[in-house]
Amino acid sequence: MDFAYVVAIIIAVVGFSLVVASDRTRRNTRESARLAAIERKLDTIMTHLGIEEPAATQDSEVLAHLMQGQKIQAIKVYRERTGTGLAEAKDAVERMARERGLS
Repeated sequence: MDFAYVVAIIIAVVGFSLVVASDRTRRNTRESARLAAIERKLDTIMTHLGIEEPAATQDSEVLAHLMQGQKIQAIKVYRERTGTGLAEAKDAVERMARERGLS
C-alpha cells in the first residue's frame, strides 16, 4: 500500500471517532440539562406541597470530619457521596453539626 493511502485511512478513522465522541458528549449535555430541569420542577412541587426531603445521609465519615472540626472536608465528602451542589452540601453539613451540637 502507498504511504499516502495509509495516512488517509488513519485520518478518516480518527475523524470518524471524533464525530462519534462529539455526538455522545452533546447527548450527555442535553440529558444533564433535562435532568436538572426535572429536578427543579420536582423541588418546586415538593415545596408547594410542603413535603420535606428525607433526612440526609448520616454518613459516618462526614460525622467523623465534623467531630474533628474539619467542616470543609466534611462538605467535600458529603458532596462526593450525594452529588449535591456546594450550597446544598454546606447547608446539610451545618444542619448535621447543629443537630449534634458540633456548631
